[in-house]
Amino acid sequence: MSENDPHRREFLKTAGMAGLALNAASAFGKSAAKSSGRVIGANDRINVGVIGYGGRGEYVAGQFARYGQGHNNNCQIVAVCDVYEKRKRKGADLYKVKGYLDYRELLAQADVDAVIVATPDHWHARCALDAMDGGKDVYLEKPMVHTNEEAHQLVNTVKETKRVLQVGSQTTSADIWWKAKKAIADGMIGQMIMSQGSYHRNSFGGEWNDGWPIDPNAGPDGKGEDFIDWKMWLGPAPKRPYNADRFFRFRKYWDYSGGIATDLFYHVVAPLNVCWDEPQFPSRVMATGGIYVFKDEREVPDTFHLMADYAKGHSLVLTSSMANRTHIPGTIRGHAGTIELVSHGMFEGMVPFITVTPQVERNPATRQQEAIGGQTYADKFGTKPIQIPIDQADPMQAHVGNFLDCMRTRQKPHLDVETGARAVVVINLAVQSYREGRVLYWDEKKWKASDKPVKG
Repeated sequence: MSENDPHRREFLKTAGMAGLALNAASAFGKSAAKSSGRVIGANDRINVGVIGYGGRGEYVAGQFARYGQGHNNNCQIVAVCDVYEKRKRKGADLYKVKGYLDYRELLAQADVDAVIVATPDHWHARCALDAMDGGKDVYLEKPMVHTNEEAHQLVNTVKETKRVLQVGSQTTSADIWWKAKKAIADGMIGQMIMSQGSYHRNSFGGEWNDGWPIDPNAGPDGKGEDFIDWKMWLGPAPKRPYNADRFFRFRKYWDYSGGIATDLFYHVVAPLNVCWDEPQFPSRVMATGGIYVFKDEREVPDTFHLMADYAKGHSLVLTSSMANRTHIPGTIRGHAGTIELVSHGMFEGMVPFITVTPQVERNPATRQQEAIGGQTYADKFGTKPIQIPIDQADPMQAHVGNFLDCMRTRQKPHLDVETGARAVVVINLAVQSYREGRVLYWDEKKWKASDKPVKG
């Protein structure tokens, strides 16, 4: 979409907050919105700015700095932005760089080649769009965006600007998913039937409470490093008086997050979309769950389950609870075999191998004779479980490295915007299904949900 497209203009008006005039042109001139960015050579150092220096932003910035130090200083942090003065100062002091309260000023810094966007979810799209319009490549933290309309905008803007956008779900750079992708493509499980996974945790105080302390001195009236620009932080979200719980524990509230679905399920759905033989949007989605244990200020459920169907003929089943830590093994089931990816159910952490279990043992009289690529399944893969070794390389460092490499080659990264959009759409539909209490269908052509099946 061009700047003159009416849909893009309307999006910029609403998501970009006309009242605050937060758009890239107002920050660094209309000419910059057409910038193509610096051409980066193989030996050039890449300069990275960090937008959002909370816990996640601090961690990701550290990973970029670590990668640069281990690769001839081929990347470095050159700017930090956060609406909380304490966090801004912390990042700026650590890297000895300029610090900003307003991300537009960071985008205006001429030597910034790429940005890490690690803000709360409701700011992801706006920061990424402005960065790409300003000629910057983007490492965009999961869940990529807060709404499906924002996902559509990002897909179109990446095409328009030809910027590199990597969604920051580092699990997609783990070798396990690419080995699973090859196994599926080779026919080791036959026709895919169902993918299942889980994300379970448990804590006494409730998810996004334990480990998320509130600074009682911080706020819009805070002095010095206690100052928070609350108006900027709210951005496109509904206007509300300052609330410390919302600021420090934003994932508990629908205005800024989808809770479990967007914080944790993205780490499952995104890599599944990488390894599925034909990544696609869902056709039908539903969700259930509730606030069963942690009855505090939170709006999002502490227990949440997602089911989705895909037109190619397979289903996705995800389960979670933040009040019980017993997992369901991560698996991809096919008519001819089953891939067990993560035995303990979590889709993070390293495992030495994945296991492919042929289904021929269950009914050898018929299953062993099924043709796979001109051979019977038994002749090609045997009848015993197969263990495929997994490279134990650090997936976070691999993900950062893949992004930086793609900045130089202009190739698609591991978790590109289209794959990221497929993952976030099913997640956002599940959130909507839960909140509205109904089954939803996805209309890819119109890029919106429907309450009736979509024909053709």
